[in-house]
Amino acid sequence: MQRAFPRRSLECTLQHKLGYKPDADAFDSDVCLLILWRASLAMDQLASDVVTTKIEPIDLTMMQHCIELSKQVAAQGELPFASLVCRGEVILSEGVNRVVRDRDVTRHAELLAISAAQKAVGKTKLTNCTLYSNIEPCVMCAFPIREARINRVVFSLRSPLMGGYSRWNILGDDAISDIMPEAFGQPTEVIMGLLADEAEHVWRSWNPFVWGIIKGRGCFEAGPLEQRRPASDKRSLLREMLSALHD
Repeated sequence: MQRAFPRRSLECTLQHKLGYKPDADAFDSDVCLLILWRASLAMDQLASDVVTTKIEPIDLTMMQHCIELSKQVAAQGELPFASLVCRGEVILSEGVNRVVRDRDVTRHAELLAISAAQKAVGKTKLTNCTLYSNIEPCVMCAFPIREARINRVVFSLRSPLMGGYSRWNILGDDAISDIMPEAFGQPTEVIMGLLADEAEHVWRSWNPFVWGIIKGRGCFEAGPLEQRRPASDKRSLLREMLSALHD
């Protein structure tokens, strides 16, 4: 059975949240709901466009450590990927690529770091944590980042072809957390391009020929430093509006 939303609840929501007062003689609940839906779409667009540029000193320290790890693993014959999971200034775990050594394409640095961090804290949820990676996490790694409720992701080189943010935007997508909040955390704050030149230098030193092919194909690139943060205040307002319909 389709639920009829109370007229008073709809009127209050529209008037107090959007500044719109429906005509008393032409009240239509479907029209009111359509107005709320359009407002929600506008808020989602605003939420995805928030850009700031504040970088914390701890981010520089952790990324330097991450890049050094990628250099070390490259010297061991592995692909130079590295990742950290940190809570504040505490490193919960480190992960480096083990695809070549283990002959297993799922052994990405980010996945190994997430798994180790969960074991370290004894929980699956890694709230108030930051994941650092010298390369943008791919789609395979982006979903576990959201499932683990990691709040921030910081990476050096972007991946326009395979990135879980630049290409597919799993890290910034709010649909999965809105529809399945019990499984996925809210969109993550993303900092990209941090120490990109230093990260690129490791790859170029590892194998100049291979790096030239990777860069020429647009797989990885050193883009400008950017920070994108979900507009949680706008999402909270939307949820408050929609929840008011059920009062």
